Amino acid sequence: MDIKWKRYSYSLTAKIAAYAIAIVCFTSVITLFLNIVCNGDLLIAVEGSYYQSQDYSTISSDVVQSLKAISGKYKSEENILSGVLITSEDMEYKEQELYSEFESNSKSYNPNLTQAENYKVYKEVYADKILKEKNQLIQDELRDYRASLQRLAEYNGLVYYIKSGTNEFTNTPNHAKEYFKTFPAYIISDSSEQNVFPKDVKDNFYAPDLYLAGPQDVMYLAFSEEFLNPRIVAWKDNKLMARNNLYQIAGFTLALAAALIYLLLVIGRKPEEQQGVLLNSFDKIYNDVKIVICVMLIIIWFAVIEEFFHARIYKPIFPITLLIAALGLAFVLSIAKHIKNKTLIKHTLVYSIGYKLFAFVKDVYNSGGIAVKVVLLTIGYPLIVALTFFMFPVTIGAAAWLALKKVKDLNAIKAGVKHVKNGDVHNTINVSGDGEFARLAADINSITEGLKKAVDNEIKSERLKSELITNVSHDIRTPLTSIITYIDLLKNEQDPIRAAEYIEIIDQKSQRLKILTDDLFEATKAASGNIPVNFERIDLVSLITQGLGEFEDKIQASALDIKISSDTKVFIKADGKLLWRAIENLLLNIIKYALAGSRVYINIIESDHVVILTIKNISAYELNISAEELMERFKRGDESRTTQGSGLGLSITKSLIEVQKGYFNIEIDGDLFKAIIQMNKVD
Repeated sequence: MDIKWKRYSYSLTAKIAAYAIAIVCFTSVITLFLNIVCNGDLLIAVEGSYYQSQDYSTISSDVVQSLKAISGKYKSEENILSGVLITSEDMEYKEQELYSEFESNSKSYNPNLTQAENYKVYKEVYADKILKEKNQLIQDELRDYRASLQRLAEYNGLVYYIKSGTNEFTNTPNHAKEYFKTFPAYIISDSSEQNVFPKDVKDNFYAPDLYLAGPQDVMYLAFSEEFLNPRIVAWKDNKLMARNNLYQIAGFTLALAAALIYLLLVIGRKPEEQQGVLLNSFDKIYNDVKIVICVMLIIIWFAVIEEFFHARIYKPIFPITLLIAALGLAFVLSIAKHIKNKTLIKHTLVYSIGYKLFAFVKDVYNSGGIAVKVVLLTIGYPLIVALTFFMFPVTIGAAAWLALKKVKDLNAIKAGVKHVKNGDVHNTINVSGDGEFARLAADINSITEGLKKAVDNEIKSERLKSELITNVSHDIRTPLTSIITYIDLLKNEQDPIRAAEYIEIIDQKSQRLKILTDDLFEATKAASGNIPVNFERIDLVSLITQGLGEFEDKIQASALDIKISSDTKVFIKADGKLLWRAIENLLLNIIKYALAGSRVYINIIESDHVVILTIKNISAYELNISAEELMERFKRGDESRTTQGSGLGLSITKSLIEVQKGYFNIEIDGDLFKAIIQMNKVD
């Protein structure tokens, strides 16, 4: 047992080591290759000498092209400023752009004129702009000319002489050809000779173009040791580094290949006495999902590396590549296990879905509808009887048992329907299985459940009606009784002072009765939706601020501290009067029922299409009532009904908000009362 355990431990250690070697080698190869490409060292490794390098060819070509442009094209600043370099094609392009602007924006453009006539008007109106565009082109050429001179001046150790026609440019007093040939590297181009030195330059694919426009043109160009020596030293250092990197890439590649081959051979191998491929929980991931993840990892790696290259940050490349390589190799080895196990296709999400879909279709076919089953029974049963004639009693018995079972299910359904018909909405039909009768029984049970809910809602509605009548009677009878009582007292009262007091009380009670009837009328009207709505653009913050100003005295009397979350303008689509009536109801509720000295929070939250207004306060009364019940008419937070409210405020608010295509709701958490209004937002 100890020997087997040691072998298993050695094998596991070898796998882990090979896995680590593989991901480290792969990461090193990628990092070194990116380093070579980033530094441009890939070509340096195969360049024979500096004169065959891309660096030398780039510099020499840049110098040659700059000299040709200065002598042949630009000639001098005076020549550039004269405008001779501006071609008719350049001006035609600019004039066409200006003419398009003239057609679109100029008041001088007349669509009734021909294009030629409009173009003549354009030339007159836009004369200054055309001249300005020409001057801009001249300035661009002048800037390029000075930039070419600046680039040549920045090359230390560069000696040149070029002649094009009568124009000469040089940085040395000695213009002799033989003088330039004394330098370690030179380029000679005139009517008698075109030569480059050293000869290695001719083998350079990017050798400069020595062609001159005129037969008498001359170009002598030389590079001194001051110019060449530091560049040759840098090129040799880069070449040595590039070769070392290539040697390292080759070594890491060989180690990577050896580690991968070993892992592919031993991965999934079980102990000697067991057969098959060893799969773990990681291998339960579907193979096509693994492939998609690998592709995504590669895409993510490319995207991240590109960002780091743009930012010139190279240190994170190695750890990021190492992490992605570790994940990717784990998925690759898991796929290799399934290849060995011959489950590469079967263990895919596509195959699993397809197989389950096929099985589902088969099951549906096997347990099809009544028509399918009748056809199958009509055709299939005689065939089964014919094929099993030797066991005819058994076949008949099985058919009789099946028919009896279905008849029993049918009788159970009939009995259940009869119970429902007689008003027993709590009855449930129990039919097992998943056939037609079972589905029919489930449908009937659903209908019964719906009837039960309808009955419960009707009972609740009747209860609410009774409570409504009771509450209305109570709220109206109280002030009415007081009025009758004080009128009787007033009839027999001789004292004018006491009579005046009775009249004042009668007036208060009558006003209270008027408020109750007005609120009841408004609640009925709002609930019916028979209210004209004039939608407009409303600033919700301003509306609330103005409303709080109107109630300032009452708020101070209640010692309430109002906190508004927003002071910026928030616009909604609403009817200003109806919205204010709804908010006024909420503010009156707060003043009546909020705990004195507490804070009231008014929060306004904006989203893309709606604005949510939330008002929160602490109730002075214990809210032992649900939010749903509190929304009912004539319901109050104080069940004793000792306050002056009608209980219609929340109901009216809900109807007013809904008629404006908004949403209103309340929430209760202990003594915390929260009112929520949601309205459509406008810009």
